[in-house]
Amino acid sequence: MLWENVVLFFEIMLINIVLSGDNAVVIALASKNLPAAQRKQAIWWGAFGAIGLRVVLTVVAVYVLDIPYIQGIGSLLLLWIAIKLLVDDEGHADVKVATTLGKAVGTIILADFVMSLDNVLAIAAKAQGEIGIIILGIGLSIPIIVWGSNLVVKLLKNFPVLVFLGAGILGYTAGEMFLADTNVSNRLLGDTPHFIIPLVTTVIVIASGVIKKLITPRHS
Repeated sequence: MLWENVVLFFEIMLINIVLSGDNAVVIALASKNLPAAQRKQAIWWGAFGAIGLRVVLTVVAVYVLDIPYIQGIGSLLLLWIAIKLLVDDEGHADVKVATTLGKAVGTIILADFVMSLDNVLAIAAKAQGEIGIIILGIGLSIPIIVWGSNLVVKLLKNFPVLVFLGAGILGYTAGEMFLADTNVSNRLLGDTPHFIIPLVTTVIVIASGVIKKLITPRHS
């Protein structure tokens, strides 16, 4: 049980870090025009607010997922999130650059709320109701993202395997989440071996990323 919790903790941290690459960009952009001292304060208070908000949302999501059919629907949404993580190349030109401490903190918290709904669903699905692990995993991974925002972006760019690994975990979790909703899975799967479903969803996600790489022109 202890080993399972340790593995679950690191999976939650990896999911949160991989899915928060965009958040790291927003944090860097939102505070870049502030003086050094205020920039640190903005990052600190922004991180504090983001941690509290994300923990509350995730705990709520854990209980919402117990409602019949919600997990079945959520599994499809999580599968889409995993695929989008590998194939979406949207930029961040519309991020508002703050000129005051208060505006920077507000921008960071608001951006984290809007952009973290995918994180919330993914972590709630993976955590299996372990509220303590949720809080610990989010609490430790967000400071890594915030204070090392530039480093996180560089790591995800230089080591694409981290993104693929995180997306693969999400794909597998989507399959597990689908099976957990017996109202849906028992009706649709029939005699199909259930263990196949998480493997299929993982392959779908990874294949989407590989196809994206193959069809995207490389720039010298």
